[in-house]
Amino acid sequence: MRNTRHNLLFVFILVLFGVFLLWPIMRVLRVAFFGIPEMPTGFSLLYIKAIFLDPELRGGLINASLIAILVTLACTVISVPLAILSSRYEFRGKSVMSGLLLVPLILPPFVGAIGMKQFIGRFGALTGLAQALHLIPPNTPIDWFGSAKLIGIVLIESLSLYPIIYLNISAALANIDPAMEQAAANLGASKWTIFRKITLPLMRPGLFAGATIVLIWSFTELGTPLMFEFNRVTSVQIFRRITQVSGSPMPYALVVMMLVVSTLLYVIGKSVLGRRQDSAVTKASTQTTTQTLHGGKSFLVLLPFLIVTTLALLPHIGVLLTSISGIGSWYQSVLPTVFTTEHYKHALTHDLTVPSVGNSIILAGCSMVVDLVLGLCIAYLLVRSRIKGKGLLDSLAMLPLAVPGLVLAFGYLSISLQLQAWFKGSPRISNLVDVTENPMLLLIVAYAIRRLPYVVRSAVAGLEQTPVDLELASRNLGASSFLTLRRITVPLISANLIAGGLLAFAFAMLEVSDSLVLAQKQEWWPITKAIYELFQRLGDGPYIASALGVWAMVLLTLTILSANSLLGRKMGAVFRV
Repeated sequence: MRNTRHNLLFVFILVLFGVFLLWPIMRVLRVAFFGIPEMPTGFSLLYIKAIFLDPELRGGLINASLIAILVTLACTVISVPLAILSSRYEFRGKSVMSGLLLVPLILPPFVGAIGMKQFIGRFGALTGLAQALHLIPPNTPIDWFGSAKLIGIVLIESLSLYPIIYLNISAALANIDPAMEQAAANLGASKWTIFRKITLPLMRPGLFAGATIVLIWSFTELGTPLMFEFNRVTSVQIFRRITQVSGSPMPYALVVMMLVVSTLLYVIGKSVLGRRQDSAVTKASTQTTTQTLHGGKSFLVLLPFLIVTTLALLPHIGVLLTSISGIGSWYQSVLPTVFTTEHYKHALTHDLTVPSVGNSIILAGCSMVVDLVLGLCIAYLLVRSRIKGKGLLDSLAMLPLAVPGLVLAFGYLSISLQLQAWFKGSPRISNLVDVTENPMLLLIVAYAIRRLPYVVRSAVAGLEQTPVDLELASRNLGASSFLTLRRITVPLISANLIAGGLLAFAFAMLEVSDSLVLAQKQEWWPITKAIYELFQRLGDGPYIASALGVWAMVLLTLTILSANSLLGRKMGAVFRV
């Protein structure tokens, strides 16, 4: 009987994934290759071919791929040494630095771009510093990146995304059996040989898990290039064509190319770094020990943490200073010349921000509830059931981390158009699925699907750490499966569910791609859409956007700290495909 219920639940979840995950992807592929439903052309590669014939679109793909590769390499270079130092040594300030390294997660890269532009803009703080030091004449603007805006994008995204790789590598290093490294050292191997032959191969699964997320995230990142006004990248080119979605397959063809390149990057990364987790990491036979450092050695190990943390905090400091500076007071000066708190009041009273905050809370809250229910069911099937097809279910649950947000956003956009055509005779239903009228339903679905992996991984970690004996005893005493789940299982893994729910809520609050694409009418804008639109306005727009970004930073700070305290070293598992 239990197996029958498990199989029925398994089929039901597969249907949900088919409708809300695979169908949007298939819709994008359908329009790109067969044309829009109103004017089907039959299978054709015409629009895909047009991308490669257009030098601007071709250059966008090259730039997006270059950004992804450079960001992933930079994040790896930052994360690997820090993770190794953190796992090998005890030094003064380690606990503080370990917490500060996660700070970039509390701010979406595109919001950080607002603050960073205040430092590196033509009339920004760096220009003001150069003038104050008499390195350049007064009133002389400097375009620090010149035409190389791509460098600024890589810098911002690298300083924002490296914690994802850091968390995964730290988790992998914690699982490495130190006896293997000790045996290599006893045989006369140097530290470099031990790292190259033992440590690096064993931590490759963690490196691959984190690098995959960073690679796809940076390849499809929309907000940061928009803030830098860098239009020669695929994500922005897709966004600029959003008004053509009902009349041209070209935006969908671009989305398909983004999906293809993301998959290609994933396959290349897997061939270089990928390996089965259980074959690469052994169960430790001895406890990992750390070496305690003092004096100069302690400072030398602390120094790279200080450098990375300082650089990573610059965008946050820039956003904070912008939010408290008077309008036009931070101009060719190192710091603002006038300070005010008025922007924070406006951020909570402005006719654009107040509805957006309410919309985001409703959207994130509803999607979190969906994720908790669905994530618990999936985790229970993965850990406690004996159904066939667990591998498929696990892959589908993690797939949203590997599918670009823009792909799903355009998939839901296409579904919206299709549903409107189906329910043309029923205006009430048609308006409910029309993103131009009310995108709330599709946004909740999009947020829930995109953030489901966080809850699944958190719940799986909790169930794997919880003995099944209490559940078996409950059922032996006559309790139903649902009663056992409610009274025994859920309370035992409540910390993991809370942590996963907090992450799902916080990242849904600050979702970028779905918000910018699906929320088209102002009354339905979420926070991220409001921040973007405010930043485009003259006058106090960028300052209110920064204040709103600070409120978002506070929210995510509390969320990340809470989730980290509940999950500990399992935190990296939520960013793993």
